[in-house]
Amino acid sequence: MSKTEWVSSAKTDIGTVRKVNEDAFSDNPKQMLWCVADGMGGHSKGDLASRTITEALHTLATSKNPISTKQISETLHRVNTQVWALAQSQHCVIGSTVVVLLIDHQYAHCIWAGDSRVYRLRNRQLSCLTRDHSHVQDLLDAGLIGDEEAEKHPQANVITRAIGAASTIELSVLSVDLLAKDQFLLCSDGLNKVINDDELEHVLLNNGCKNMASVLVDAALARQAKDNVTCIYVYNQLGKGNSHLASVSQDNILDSTLPLSF
Repeated sequence: MSKTEWVSSAKTDIGTVRKVNEDAFSDNPKQMLWCVADGMGGHSKGDLASRTITEALHTLATSKNPISTKQISETLHRVNTQVWALAQSQHCVIGSTVVVLLIDHQYAHCIWAGDSRVYRLRNRQLSCLTRDHSHVQDLLDAGLIGDEEAEKHPQANVITRAIGAASTIELSVLSVDLLAKDQFLLCSDGLNKVINDDELEHVLLNNGCKNMASVLVDAALARQAKDNVTCIYVYNQLGKGNSHLASVSQDNILDSTLPLSF
């Protein structure tokens, strides 16, 4: 598939409580490379960590040569070493989650560490392609808690992997087949904390692709999102998708009063 077929919309917002936006993103449709990074809230210089990640990937995207998952992983390992060294020199914790989407011919590749996510919308069904690197996800996988307990767990913000949090970083990589009508959503947890997966699917199916990032961020803010909120929506402009919806209907933006029923 041609690079020119894939386009995106992206937006970030500080949220309703934080004084600093520690989220950052890199939006590079020409090289079919996208990234969201979420600086570790409550730690010093989380915004520096996320920005270092996205700037490094943006520099990689300026290359005229095709980008590989190996190059992305090598870049993230270099950034991890850089951020870790800075943290050690300043005797503090500096870190950031990262999630990357690379579209390469007939495949979509996800590379991540932490709890920022990539979702795929296919055949009108939304699925999360990434698995959170978090304490709560580990408890869920072990069958020690259920979904309802996970949403209210006191350690919901504890992640088990992050760029800069240790001297080495283990990245997860997933490659999936690609269809022309596939659509992808990258987001920091500031979005999925206030809008659940069923609600995300509802919004994606009922709003035009071009303004999707703004619609999603606005919906999170309407729910008084306490965390920074960042998302990138990626779709194939020749694959039609939801592009027949020429404008955004205010009726399709989520009601802030929770819950919605479908």
